[in-house]
Amino acid sequence: MAKTSFHQLEEIFRTPAGVVYQCNRNNCFWLEFAGGISAFKIHDLLELKKRVEQINLEEMAHNTARVADVVILNLFRTERCFVLTLTDVLNLRELLQGAKVMLELNSILHDCLHAMAV
Repeated sequence: MAKTSFHQLEEIFRTPAGVVYQCNRNNCFWLEFAGGISAFKIHDLLELKKRVEQINLEEMAHNTARVADVVILNLFRTERCFVLTLTDVLNLRELLQGAKVMLELNSILHDCLHAMAV
């Protein structure tokens, strides 16, 4: 993990497959998944979530061709290439969906507390 340390990170969401952290110091999110750690700006993290959700799981499961066993995702503005099996896709979906819900909840709480203070 370059130019940051784990003590500067706030855990957003965790599953057995990975973790999403927020780094306010660098205004980014860190995704720890499948043995790798990658930094994302919020719009890039949401783009990854969108791309993962667009993967046709039914097609992956039913297609007997060897090329259907994995999906490769190359994302703009990141050096990481994701090579995902069907199980990886499911695990990454769960992790990214949970992180998004936690971020939305945090935003709602912030808005409510700010409204009460005014």
